[in-house]
Amino acid sequence: MKSMKRWSIISMAMLSVLLFASVASAHVTVMPKQAAQGSYEVFTVRVPSEKENATTKSIKVTVAEGAAVTRVEPKAGWTYELEKGADGAIKSVTWTAEGEGLAQTEFTEFRMSGKVADDAKDLVWKAYQTYSDSEVVEWVGADDNAKYPASITTVTAGTGESDGHGAPAAAGDTAKSEDNAEGEDGSSMIQLVLSIAALVVSAAALIAALTRRK
Repeated sequence: MKSMKRWSIISMAMLSVLLFASVASAHVTVMPKQAAQGSYEVFTVRVPSEKENATTKSIKVTVAEGAAVTRVEPKAGWTYELEKGADGAIKSVTWTAEGEGLAQTEFTEFRMSGKVADDAKDLVWKAYQTYSDSEVVEWVGADDNAKYPASITTVTAGTGESDGHGAPAAAGDTAKSEDNAEGEDGSSMIQLVLSIAALVVSAAALIAALTRRK
């Protein structure tokens, strides 16, 4: 009886740490994570659903200071609404699910294109994620240590050249953006693997401690 109780506690502990790793690794992010001043970019908003037994109904992203968004890619199953300032510039984009949205284990991506200002600093993308129960998660934290951090695009010095229509003049610029996105994917995967490994080690230590109490 004691053995069954002990293994029940161990199983619950391992499940809890793995669920924690999954939730901790899922953030609303905007890619690329690095862009040059004056460059034209396709900004990809990656949205995971995290809440148990709930779906994401909408996601609002405010356009970062130093960036100008001019176009939004349509997405099947979602509508979008643009908020514009007095000058006509797009200030935010809100995507709303036409159906149930995202289940807990799903994610999706939205794309918008625009230009990084010639004198831009790091781009801070604030996002507001609304679930089907009307709970709103605000991804506005100032750094990665925040519970819900805002996504940041690091801006490097330099002037990006374009054809004047929101597209890079050379294929190399597109390749660079894709490399940045792939690098971000790889970095996120490494962080996830390391986090899970650390939690597994912790779980193993817990198992050992409980076993010694037998």
